[in-house]
Amino acid sequence: MKKKKTLTGFIVVMLVLFLAACGSSGSSGSSGSSDSGSGGNSGTSASTSSNSGSQASQQSEAKDTASKYPEREIQLIVPFAAGGASDSISRIIAKGMEEHLQKPVVVVNKTGGTGGVGLSFVEASANDGYIMGYTPVELTMHKPLGLSELEPSKFEFIAQVTKIPAAVTVPIDAPYNTLEEFVEYARNNKLTVGSSGAGSIWHVAAAAFGQAAGFEFNHVPFDGAAPAVTALMGGHIDVVMVSVGEVKSGIEAGKLKLLGVMSNERDPNFPDVPTLKEAGYDVEIAGWGGFILPKGTPQDIIDILAEAIEKAAQSDEFKEFTQKQGMLMEYKKGAEFKEFAESQFQFFSELIPTMGLK
Repeated sequence: MKKKKTLTGFIVVMLVLFLAACGSSGSSGSSGSSDSGSGGNSGTSASTSSNSGSQASQQSEAKDTASKYPEREIQLIVPFAAGGASDSISRIIAKGMEEHLQKPVVVVNKTGGTGGVGLSFVEASANDGYIMGYTPVELTMHKPLGLSELEPSKFEFIAQVTKIPAAVTVPIDAPYNTLEEFVEYARNNKLTVGSSGAGSIWHVAAAAFGQAAGFEFNHVPFDGAAPAVTALMGGHIDVVMVSVGEVKSGIEAGKLKLLGVMSNERDPNFPDVPTLKEAGYDVEIAGWGGFILPKGTPQDIIDILAEAIEKAAQSDEFKEFTQKQGMLMEYKKGAEFKEFAESQFQFFSELIPTMGLK
């Protein structure tokens, strides 16, 4: 009798386990059939609910992060050497941003590759707002030149702050004092031109002028305009076609002279110096500068940084700096800046193949 009861109990337990297993299997089968599109809406609803919950959680976390931003030091990557226009602009803007954000904004120079080293570093950085970059016009030129795969679509755009026309500058003792004399000499003597890097905006400026005026030159690239100008003052090269601001101190020191500017209007700091168009050469090339972030940076963080940059760009210090350096203040925010950069990318994609630089 006892054995019979024990056997009966064992059968009951096994039956319960079997039914539980069937129930579990049925539930699993239902999910599987739902995934294959033939088991009703229950699996899809659960999946949608889970995804929605995950997205809502991520959005909540992003908003929470942005509400606390910035909590620590921000690094501003400058892709050219200290002392040039890119570096000077970045340092003044960084100072103004610090006052607005109440956190350190530290300028870090990462040179090389015509800006490619620094820009690539920004592209590869975390999109949390703690690594931002200064972008020169070269960002829109890298791919057309075949230097790298960098292009505007790989970044988020915060704001543009300047426009910087190119200029033709030579040593004070050079045997030419006008653009006409310079062109005549350059046609008969192959000059050495220094730039801020192979394929840089100032390299393209020199090539565009040479193409329009009918002369060729030897090109020497440097890691930024500042070392190129130093080489010019030392007599190691014949000419640079960088911004007025980058040669202004050399001109004022009596070591350099300015022959012409590549803009529609004369530079207010040097009103007696003609534009290339006045001399009969239809060449207008300008650099510009602004600030970018890694792709995918939350919009709230972009907006916070844009506000800080705008405040810094409106400061008396920045206004005085741009005026003295022969730069034009040109403010474009977010979407407008991105659209402008994309149009520049298209412009250089069409221009550069005609110049033999690629």
